[in-house]
Amino acid sequence: MRKKGQAAMEFLMTYGWAILVVLIAIGALVYFGVTRPERFMPEKCTLSTGSGLFCDEFTSSSSANTITLRISNINTDSAWITSVIIDTPSCTVAGGNITADNYNDFVLDCAGGLTSGQKIKGTITVLYDVGTTAGVGLSKTTTGQLSTVVP
Repeated sequence: MRKKGQAAMEFLMTYGWAILVVLIAIGALVYFGVTRPERFMPEKCTLSTGSGLFCDEFTSSSSANTITLRISNINTDSAWITSVIIDTPSCTVAGGNITADNYNDFVLDCAGGLTSGQKIKGTITVLYDVGTTAGVGLSKTTTGQLSTVVP
């Protein structure tokens, strides 16, 4: 009877140590960032639907400390962009006009500067009026997300 109890105890101890080693290995991978999902997420630039404004393309430059956004207007009216703001890092630009079914490139200056390899994940806020000049139409706001790595 004692031999059966000893065999069961040795079985549980052996598998217990094996499970403990696996848990420590998983913990180390998480701690050192191997399992971060951000590493596998694609670069993207989006604006919320319903505004008729879309972020088509984007680039960033560490030497010029700028982020360039190409914003398209699919509305039947022009859109006067009052400002474009990215919260992280702090980047802003004064606006310009985007005619109907056209696009415009906005070069945002980043106050804190950009470094090569820096990951950017920020909220884009676009303030705009429908019409060809600021203040003519109703002021509107649309938001979106920018996710990229500075080359």
